[in-house]
Amino acid sequence: MDFNERIIEEFRANGGHVETAGFGDKLVLLHTIGARSGDERVAPTMALRDEDSWLVFASKAGAPDNPAWYYNLVANPDITIETPQGMVEVTAHELHGDERDAAWAQVVAVASGFADYQVKAGARVIPVLRLTPR
Repeated sequence: MDFNERIIEEFRANGGHVETAGFGDKLVLLHTIGARSGDERVAPTMALRDEDSWLVFASKAGAPDNPAWYYNLVANPDITIETPQGMVEVTAHELHGDERDAAWAQVVAVASGFADYQVKAGARVIPVLRLTPR
């Protein structure tokens, strides 16, 4: 079982609470459709509540490229997420400019490791997406 599978299993077994890596209640499971394959994928990712929506950050721990789930959301933005409170149908849209920067500052304030991810990512500006219930 790989890391993501263990996180997904722990999320589902504990009502959305994940002790592994100190995630706590800050994860959602993205149910995306593969941009190339058309297959359903499930990806755990850190998310911050922002009023009635969630912010997710395509950091890939500072890798030079975006995570696969980012491309899946761009290609098919209407998805379902699993939250600690249950399943929610959402639409994803990428944030840009000041709106993106403000959201990025929010995640760095609660998880300072994200600042390191941006340094590691170099010239790649880590995408931020808002998941809004539909």
